[in-house]
Amino acid sequence: MHNFRQLRIWIDSVELTKDIYVLTQKFSSEHRFGISSQLYRAAVSIPSNIAEGSARKSTKDFSHFLSMSLGSAFELETQLIIAEQCNLTTDAEYQNLINRVQSLQKQIKAFSNTIAS
Repeated sequence: MHNFRQLRIWIDSVELTKDIYVLTQKFSSEHRFGISSQLYRAAVSIPSNIAEGSARKSTKDFSHFLSMSLGSAFELETQLIIAEQCNLTTDAEYQNLINRVQSLQKQIKAFSNTIAS
């Protein structure tokens, strides 16, 4: 078992989730229950799956939850692209968040490969 609070992927994903929340609070009320909700749910799913998987007894189970976390990271990337194309973010906000999501995707893949070895 891993202590999820000490995992860099969990720490980074919590920070990213907080920043997604801050971003979505800027959206108009018409977007709050659409793209805003989707962005936040995908972001929250990343650290949540890492934490849940870390409590599992087998590496196979943990890998499964890491895979779900990675899927949520790709979902979040897609939603950020849509938000940017709908002009809901500034270029700077978009670039910052998209770079962090892509970095997190790489981190999750690498960690998953490490524990599977």
